[in-house]
Amino acid sequence: MSVAVVFDSAGTLLNTYRVAKDICHGRLFPGIETTTLTFSSPDRVLIVLPFHSQDLMAVSPDMLLSEYLIQQNIGFGVSCTRKIVTAEDIGDVLYTDKRARAGDLQECIRNVWSVCRQEQMVTLNSGAIINMAHKAVEFTLSAGGWPFEGAKETITALHRMGVPTFIASGDRVTKLERMADHFGIPRDRVYGVATPTVKAQIIHDLRQEYDRVLMVGDGINDLAALRNADIAILTLQQPGDRPVELYKEADHVVKNVSEVTAIVQDLLKTRNGSGKICDRDDSDVSYKR
Repeated sequence: MSVAVVFDSAGTLLNTYRVAKDICHGRLFPGIETTTLTFSSPDRVLIVLPFHSQDLMAVSPDMLLSEYLIQQNIGFGVSCTRKIVTAEDIGDVLYTDKRARAGDLQECIRNVWSVCRQEQMVTLNSGAIINMAHKAVEFTLSAGGWPFEGAKETITALHRMGVPTFIASGDRVTKLERMADHFGIPRDRVYGVATPTVKAQIIHDLRQEYDRVLMVGDGINDLAALRNADIAILTLQQPGDRPVELYKEADHVVKNVSEVTAIVQDLLKTRNGSGKICDRDDSDVSYKR
């Protein structure tokens, strides 16, 4: 039987600390789950911004964030949203916004640095949440992540079993490739800036190639991918509450990513209890059962 395992990154392979700043009220939200914050309104779009944090920290905090992005020719990637929005519409809001300033994002970055600076290996990601109804940047945000204990050993164990691993995440590609190098995952198996719909499509495509595809995730933005997977694994290693929909969809709920190894081992041994692989119907890619 051929088996593949797809991992989300933040909160699944990486212990992740996030902070967001409410631009309108000037309030900082340390330790917030940014995907849940995004999904709480159908008008919100979570984007990632591919710039080096030190470059942003060097500019005046009073500079409009939109002005900085235009001057530096910085694009964006859509991480998650509840409804279909075109990149053109998002760009129209992002690059004309008059509320968010560089200092708002600098404050988020400083907060993340203060929490993550003692970790040996840290990836930093920054972005914003745009409210399409208000046509403005509603939150600036930043996140720092470092590998969970046992995550690298889990990937190594799966590879030794002949099971390929993939990363599908809303984070930017350069960050994910750095982490993939650490875990020993080939870069061509890394899918960055993946929206929930894209994650689900990745699972669907892999199911055409492998007998069983497992999805390992921890957040609401993983829900569609979990539904499309043959086996859905919800990991609770990252502290925080999770929507009930994730528990309903999960075939397994684990407290440590290392438990994925045993699930795969049992799957390889069982083969439906008879040495045969069950046939499955892929006519509807929205559901795995």
